[in-house]
Amino acid sequence: MASNEGPRRAAVLGSPIAHSLSPVLHRAAYAELGLANWSYDRFDVDEAGLPEFFGGLDGTWAGLSLTMPLKRAVVPLLDGISDTAASVEAVNTVVFTEEGRRVGDNTDIPGMVAALRERGVEKVESAAVLGAGATASSALAALSQICAGPVTTYVRSRARADEMRGWGERLGVDVRIADWAEAAEAFAAPLVVATTPAGTTDTLAAAVPEAPGTLFDVLYEPWPTVLAAAWADRGGAVVGGLDLLVHQAVLQVEQMTGRSPVPPAAMRTAGEAALAAR
Repeated sequence: MASNEGPRRAAVLGSPIAHSLSPVLHRAAYAELGLANWSYDRFDVDEAGLPEFFGGLDGTWAGLSLTMPLKRAVVPLLDGISDTAASVEAVNTVVFTEEGRRVGDNTDIPGMVAALRERGVEKVESAAVLGAGATASSALAALSQICAGPVTTYVRSRARADEMRGWGERLGVDVRIADWAEAAEAFAAPLVVATTPAGTTDTLAAAVPEAPGTLFDVLYEPWPTVLAAAWADRGGAVVGGLDLLVHQAVLQVEQMTGRSPVPPAAMRTAGEAALAAR
């Protein structure tokens, strides 16, 4: 937890990074909290450049947000990581403590849970996950907290299927594997989490049934996705990538500044305005 006395710095690191909304969200939170001495920037840093960047940080730094490809690369540079981060071997938040320690956490997982809770999704009997990349493992970790039954994951390759089974065993989730060709069957689940890149699920939109359950599409640009638009048209609840981004950023701001609660509304408004201006 950082002291609020004197200028304090934070930033998001990744490569590429120009698209990141994190500066917009964090700065909106600082303004809302009256933290005039705080600044938040973005830096294009890849895995090779990460140790040098860390070596150049001074005592004004309070924390870092990390995006791809740094979420696993940062772990050896830290003094410790939370159980949440360890559960998926991925860190998206680093806090520099007053004692000089570098502590890693993962706010994506509780951010997913909070985004779903905000839309009234507290518990489900089963769920489906589209995709099997890094975000899918975080989705499984979130579902381990809210899904009472099996999670069916729709994947393209045997290697990805084995990875998802492994994550399921590690996280205590009953993971069942299905082929991507059958992905439209996912829509019968009360909760569907789409973790795939932009455009991947567009062809599935026509298969959305009448009165579907809840869709959590982790993308925020372009928004709405073709699938999210079709889902909403048929009366289903939709949680989007901006919802996730805001809730995980709220937790980051709380950890870095020591201030709580951090209001999400101003952050969401700032994020929506920034996306509309693109």
